[in-house]
Amino acid sequence: MIVTFLGTGTSQGVPVIACECDVCKSIDFRDKRTRSSVHIDVDGLSLVIDSGPDFRYQMLRERVKRLDAILYTHEHKDHTAGMDDVRSFNFIQKADMPIYAHHRVIEQLKKEFSYVFADKKYPGVPQVAIHEINGSPFKISDTMITPVEVMHHKLPVYGFRIKDFTYITDANFISDEEIEKIKGSKVIVLNALQKKPHLSHFTLEQAVKMVQRIQPEKAYFTHISHKLGKQRDIEKELPQNCELAFDGLKVEL
Repeated sequence: MIVTFLGTGTSQGVPVIACECDVCKSIDFRDKRTRSSVHIDVDGLSLVIDSGPDFRYQMLRERVKRLDAILYTHEHKDHTAGMDDVRSFNFIQKADMPIYAHHRVIEQLKKEFSYVFADKKYPGVPQVAIHEINGSPFKISDTMITPVEVMHHKLPVYGFRIKDFTYITDANFISDEEIEKIKGSKVIVLNALQKKPHLSHFTLEQAVKMVQRIQPEKAYFTHISHKLGKQRDIEKELPQNCELAFDGLKVEL
Protein backbone atom coordinates (compact mmCIF):
# COMPACT_ATOMS: atom_id res chain seq x y z
CA MET A 1 0.00 0.00 0.00
CA ILE A 2 1.23 3.47 -0.89
CA VAL A 3 -0.46 6.51 0.65
CA THR A 4 0.13 9.92 -0.93
CA PHE A 5 -0.91 13.04 0.93
CA LEU A 6 -2.61 15.09 -1.77
CA GLY A 7 -3.29 17.96 0.62
CA THR A 8 -2.69 18.61 4.32
CA GLY A 9 -4.22 22.03 4.89
CA THR A 10 -7.54 23.69 5.60
CA SER A 11 -9.49 26.48 3.96
CA GLN A 12 -8.24 28.77 6.72
CA GLY A 13 -4.75 27.36 6.27
CA VAL A 14 -4.23 28.08 2.57
CA PRO A 15 -1.62 30.84 2.17
CA VAL A 16 -3.17 34.01 0.79
CA ILE A 17 -1.45 37.11 -0.54
CA ALA A 18 -2.98 39.31 2.16
CA CYS A 19 -1.60 37.21 5.02
CA GLU A 20 1.72 38.31 6.53
CA CYS A 21 2.22 35.42 8.96
CA ASP A 22 5.49 33.46 8.94
CA VAL A 23 3.82 30.36 7.51
CA CYS A 24 2.25 32.15 4.55
CA LYS A 25 5.58 33.87 3.79
CA SER A 26 7.59 30.66 4.25
CA ILE A 27 9.69 29.41 1.33
CA ASP A 28 9.63 25.85 2.71
CA PHE A 29 7.49 23.83 0.26
CA ARG A 30 6.12 21.82 3.19
CA ASP A 31 4.32 24.91 4.44
CA LYS A 32 2.35 25.26 1.18
CA ARG A 33 -0.69 23.19 2.06
CA THR A 34 -3.70 22.54 -0.16
CA ARG A 35 -6.99 21.18 1.18
CA SER A 36 -6.78 17.81 2.94
CA SER A 37 -7.03 14.60 0.94
CA VAL A 38 -5.11 11.37 0.38
CA HIS A 39 -4.59 9.00 -2.53
CA ILE A 40 -4.30 5.31 -1.68
CA ASP A 41 -2.80 2.69 -3.98
CA VAL A 42 -3.85 -0.68 -2.56
CA ASP A 43 -4.48 -4.11 -4.08
CA GLY A 44 -4.32 -2.61 -7.54
CA LEU A 45 -6.99 -0.02 -6.64
CA SER A 46 -6.56 3.73 -6.95
CA LEU A 47 -8.65 5.44 -4.26
CA VAL A 48 -9.04 9.00 -3.06
CA ILE A 49 -10.49 10.13 0.25
CA ASP A 50 -12.25 13.49 -0.30
CA SER A 51 -12.12 15.76 -3.34
CA GLY A 52 -11.73 19.30 -2.10
CA PRO A 53 -11.37 22.53 -4.09
CA ASP A 54 -7.77 21.61 -5.02
CA PHE A 55 -8.67 18.14 -6.36
CA ARG A 56 -7.84 18.85 -10.02
CA TYR A 57 -4.46 20.40 -9.20
CA GLN A 58 -3.62 17.56 -6.81
CA MET A 59 -4.44 14.88 -9.40
CA LEU A 60 -2.27 16.63 -11.99
CA ARG A 61 0.59 17.24 -9.56
CA GLU A 62 0.72 13.57 -8.52
CA ARG A 63 0.06 12.35 -12.07
CA VAL A 64 -2.83 10.12 -11.03
CA LYS A 65 -3.84 8.50 -14.31
CA ARG A 66 -6.60 6.24 -13.01
CA LEU A 67 -9.11 6.62 -10.22
CA ASP A 68 -11.34 3.74 -9.14
CA ALA A 69 -13.41 5.46 -6.43
CA ILE A 70 -13.78 8.45 -4.11
CA LEU A 71 -14.62 8.02 -0.43
CA TYR A 72 -16.15 11.01 1.35
CA THR A 73 -15.61 11.75 5.02
CA HIS A 74 -18.34 14.42 5.25
CA GLU A 75 -20.14 17.10 3.31
CA HIS A 76 -18.17 20.26 4.06
CA LYS A 77 -17.13 22.15 0.95
CA ASP A 78 -13.39 21.91 1.58
CA HIS A 79 -13.81 18.13 1.21
CA THR A 80 -16.30 17.93 -1.67
CA ALA A 81 -15.96 20.97 -3.92
CA GLY A 82 -13.77 19.24 -6.49
CA MET A 83 -16.21 16.49 -7.38
CA ASP A 84 -16.98 18.20 -10.69
CA ASP A 85 -13.49 17.33 -11.92
CA VAL A 86 -14.12 13.60 -11.98
CA ARG A 87 -15.33 14.24 -15.53
CA SER A 88 -11.73 13.91 -16.77
CA PHE A 89 -11.58 10.38 -15.41
CA ASN A 90 -15.01 9.65 -16.93
CA PHE A 91 -13.58 10.59 -20.31
CA ILE A 92 -10.36 8.59 -19.94
CA GLN A 93 -11.89 5.52 -18.28
CA LYS A 94 -15.21 5.63 -20.15
CA ALA A 95 -17.05 4.76 -16.94
CA ASP A 96 -19.00 6.39 -14.11
CA MET A 97 -16.98 7.33 -11.04
CA PRO A 98 -18.00 5.30 -7.96
CA ILE A 99 -18.60 7.50 -4.92
CA TYR A 100 -18.93 6.12 -1.39
CA ALA A 101 -20.58 8.30 1.25
CA HIS A 102 -23.12 8.46 4.04
CA HIS A 103 -26.73 9.19 3.03
CA ARG A 104 -26.51 12.69 4.51
CA VAL A 105 -23.43 13.46 2.43
CA ILE A 106 -25.02 12.10 -0.73
CA GLU A 107 -28.04 14.34 -0.26
CA GLN A 108 -25.77 17.36 0.13
CA LEU A 109 -23.85 16.44 -3.03
CA LYS A 110 -27.14 16.21 -4.90
CA LYS A 111 -27.97 19.77 -3.85
CA GLU A 112 -24.59 21.27 -4.59
CA PHE A 113 -24.09 19.40 -7.85
CA SER A 114 -27.70 19.18 -8.98
CA TYR A 115 -26.69 19.19 -12.65
CA VAL A 116 -24.80 15.93 -12.11
CA PHE A 117 -27.96 14.22 -10.87
CA ALA A 118 -30.50 15.88 -13.19
CA ASP A 119 -32.89 13.68 -15.17
CA LYS A 120 -31.81 15.42 -18.36
CA LYS A 121 -28.07 15.99 -18.18
CA TYR A 122 -26.09 18.52 -20.15
CA PRO A 123 -23.49 16.73 -22.31
CA GLY A 124 -20.13 16.35 -20.57
CA VAL A 125 -21.24 16.69 -16.95
CA PRO A 126 -19.59 14.36 -14.44
CA GLN A 127 -20.93 10.82 -14.32
CA VAL A 128 -21.00 9.22 -10.87
CA ALA A 129 -22.25 5.97 -9.37
CA ILE A 130 -23.48 6.48 -5.82
CA HIS A 131 -22.80 3.89 -3.10
CA GLU A 132 -24.39 4.68 0.25
CA ILE A 133 -22.40 3.51 3.26
CA ASN A 134 -23.04 3.38 6.99
CA GLY A 135 -20.86 2.34 9.90
CA SER A 136 -20.48 -1.22 8.59
CA PRO A 137 -17.35 -2.42 6.77
CA PHE A 138 -17.70 -2.59 3.00
CA LYS A 139 -15.65 -3.77 0.06
CA ILE A 140 -14.38 -2.10 -3.07
CA SER A 141 -13.40 -5.00 -5.28
CA ASP A 142 -11.66 -7.32 -2.76
CA THR A 143 -10.42 -4.57 -0.44
CA MET A 144 -12.18 -4.24 2.91
CA ILE A 145 -12.78 -0.72 4.21
CA THR A 146 -13.97 0.02 7.73
CA PRO A 147 -15.65 3.37 8.46
CA VAL A 148 -14.68 4.97 11.77
CA GLU A 149 -17.22 7.48 13.05
CA VAL A 150 -15.76 10.54 14.75
CA MET A 151 -17.34 13.81 15.81
CA HIS A 152 -16.63 17.18 14.21
CA HIS A 153 -18.28 19.22 16.96
CA LYS A 154 -21.87 17.90 16.54
CA LEU A 155 -21.41 16.54 13.01
CA PRO A 156 -20.65 12.82 12.55
CA VAL A 157 -17.71 12.35 10.17
CA TYR A 158 -16.26 9.15 8.76
CA GLY A 159 -12.65 8.20 8.97
CA PHE A 160 -11.58 5.08 7.11
CA ARG A 161 -9.40 2.13 8.02
CA ILE A 162 -7.88 0.16 5.15
CA LYS A 163 -5.74 -2.74 6.34
CA ASP A 164 -3.06 -1.27 8.63
CA PHE A 165 -3.81 2.35 7.72
CA THR A 166 -6.41 4.66 9.30
CA TYR A 167 -7.23 8.15 8.07
CA ILE A 168 -9.20 10.61 10.20
CA THR A 169 -9.82 14.27 9.46
CA ASP A 170 -12.07 16.95 10.96
CA ALA A 171 -12.47 15.42 14.40
CA ASN A 172 -12.43 16.62 17.97
CA PHE A 173 -13.85 13.48 19.61
CA ILE A 174 -13.53 9.73 19.05
CA SER A 175 -15.55 7.34 21.21
CA ASP A 176 -14.04 4.32 22.95
CA GLU A 177 -15.95 2.02 20.60
CA GLU A 178 -14.54 3.69 17.49
CA ILE A 179 -11.02 3.80 18.94
CA GLU A 180 -11.16 0.00 19.12
CA LYS A 181 -11.61 -0.03 15.33
CA ILE A 182 -8.42 2.00 14.93
CA LYS A 183 -6.21 0.05 17.33
CA GLY A 184 -3.74 -2.22 15.60
CA SER A 185 -3.21 0.20 12.71
CA LYS A 186 0.48 0.60 11.93
CA VAL A 187 -0.05 4.09 10.54
CA ILE A 188 -2.74 6.57 11.52
CA VAL A 189 -3.50 10.07 10.26
CA LEU A 190 -5.20 12.61 12.52
CA ASN A 191 -6.16 16.23 12.13
CA ALA A 192 -4.18 18.72 14.21
CA LEU A 193 -5.49 22.16 13.34
CA GLN A 194 -3.59 24.47 15.68
CA LYS A 195 -2.29 24.82 19.23
CA LYS A 196 -5.15 26.89 20.63
CA PRO A 197 -8.43 25.13 21.56
CA HIS A 198 -10.93 24.81 18.73
CA LEU A 199 -14.64 24.02 18.65
CA SER A 200 -14.47 21.15 16.18
CA HIS A 201 -10.87 20.06 15.61
CA PHE A 202 -8.15 18.38 17.62
CA THR A 203 -5.38 20.69 18.70
CA LEU A 204 -1.81 19.49 18.28
CA GLU A 205 -1.67 18.48 21.94
CA GLN A 206 -4.96 16.58 21.72
CA ALA A 207 -3.83 14.78 18.57
CA VAL A 208 -0.58 13.71 20.24
CA LYS A 209 -2.50 12.40 23.26
CA MET A 210 -4.79 10.41 20.96
CA VAL A 211 -1.75 8.88 19.27
CA GLN A 212 -0.32 7.93 22.66
CA ARG A 213 -3.59 6.20 23.48
CA ILE A 214 -3.86 4.28 20.19
CA GLN A 215 -0.12 3.54 19.97
CA PRO A 216 0.44 3.08 16.23
CA GLU A 217 3.94 2.61 14.88
CA LYS A 218 3.66 5.97 13.13
CA ALA A 219 1.27 8.91 13.11
CA TYR A 220 0.97 11.80 10.68
CA PHE A 221 -0.93 15.00 11.36
CA THR A 222 -2.98 16.71 8.67
CA HIS A 223 -5.69 19.38 8.21
CA ILE A 224 -3.13 21.88 9.44
CA SER A 225 -3.91 25.57 9.77
CA HIS A 226 -1.22 28.18 9.24
CA LYS A 227 -1.92 29.08 12.87
CA LEU A 228 -0.08 25.92 13.91
CA GLY A 229 3.26 27.23 12.72
CA LYS A 230 6.02 26.29 10.32
CA GLN A 231 6.87 22.67 9.63
CA ARG A 232 10.50 22.92 10.72
CA ASP A 233 9.52 24.43 14.07
CA ILE A 234 6.64 22.11 14.94
CA GLU A 235 8.46 18.89 14.02
CA LYS A 236 10.98 19.59 16.81
CA GLU A 237 8.17 19.46 19.36
CA LEU A 238 6.71 16.11 18.32
CA PRO A 239 7.27 12.64 19.80
CA GLN A 240 9.51 10.33 17.79
CA ASN A 241 6.63 8.43 16.16
CA CYS A 242 4.72 11.58 15.11
CA GLU A 243 5.23 13.82 12.09
CA LEU A 244 3.46 16.65 10.35
CA ALA A 245 2.40 15.45 6.93
CA PHE A 246 2.99 17.66 3.91
CA ASP A 247 1.57 17.83 0.40
CA GLY A 248 3.15 15.17 -1.78
CA LEU A 249 4.45 13.02 1.08
CA LYS A 250 4.36 9.31 0.22
CA VAL A 251 4.12 6.60 2.89
CA GLU A 252 4.57 2.93 2.06
CA LEU A 253 3.06 0.27 4.31
